[in-house]
Amino acid sequence: MTAPDPVRIGLIGAGRIGTHHAATLARRIPEAELVAVADPVEASARRLGEDLGVEWLTDPQALIDDPRAEAVAITCASTAHADLVVAAARAGKAVFVEKPMAMTLADADRAIAAVARAGVPLQVGFNRRFARDFAAAHDAVAAGRVGTPQLMRSVTRDPGLANPGGVPPWTIFTQTLIHDFDALNWFNAGARAVEVSAMADALVAPAYKAGGLLDTAVVTVRYDNGAIGVAEASFSAAYGYDVRGEVFGSAGMVLAGSPAHLTTSLWTADGVAVPTARRDTDLFSDAYAAELTAFCTAVRSGAPTVVGGHDARAALRIALACIEAVETGGTVTVRDADREVVA
Repeated sequence: MTAPDPVRIGLIGAGRIGTHHAATLARRIPEAELVAVADPVEASARRLGEDLGVEWLTDPQALIDDPRAEAVAITCASTAHADLVVAAARAGKAVFVEKPMAMTLADADRAIAAVARAGVPLQVGFNRRFARDFAAAHDAVAAGRVGTPQLMRSVTRDPGLANPGGVPPWTIFTQTLIHDFDALNWFNAGARAVEVSAMADALVAPAYKAGGLLDTAVVTVRYDNGAIGVAEASFSAAYGYDVRGEVFGSAGMVLAGSPAHLTTSLWTADGVAVPTARRDTDLFSDAYAAELTAFCTAVRSGAPTVVGGHDARAALRIALACIEAVETGGTVTVRDADREVVA
């Protein structure tokens, strides 16, 4: 039996994560063929295209319209995600989009509707679902091995802030903890977040708080099945990139992740030293490859994608509720529509 032809993918966004995804598509996944990259910044597009030996463009729409690309990977700035999902869907292209899929619930709905009308696959880049330890923990919960979920926890601690002045407001919720919100939703599958409380501050780079940077946060999420989830994030894990998950239930507990994910260890008279990851692309390298492989498999097989637009919307609901909770200083209901902003 011959293997299916690789999925021909064009990628939009030549930044840090786009560069990693592009290299993964071009060099690591036989199920994919990277045909072109696009970025409005010419130097970035040229660098990535020439490095990978593919055509580079500065117009994302030109890439979307390119007949060689049957799928589009959207890895650019989050504010452009929803519009590009809609444009790709209208062009009949399968869509992989990095999280968050949209920055408002209205835009999330618009993207979901466009994909549904076009009948094309949509997958969102929540990579923890493809990490072996997180997937094993999820499977244990789904199989009932920990009983009824009662308490859940998700942790994201980044090693540091390279450029605190360049972090947009509310990043800790919409860009970082949104992974944790998806993980909690996934672990507690079938339940719906109904209430959120959140505390956040600038403890790592307090001088940037006035500009909107919050670098430390703790969130509590109440679900309609009674389960309680806690998510925490920090941009200052001196020991390395730290991502973990936990589900405590009526019959036991399951843990996923470790701040010391590398298996190498050095034993000397000074003690035991274990190296830790300094970047998400190191910690989740296999998960990034697995999610893109799963996307290609869904495109070729016609099967549903593992994580889609409604999953992205569910995580965004919580992120937006966190913003409201911080602004109001209280516990808030997780909304199904965007708040009206009164000028």
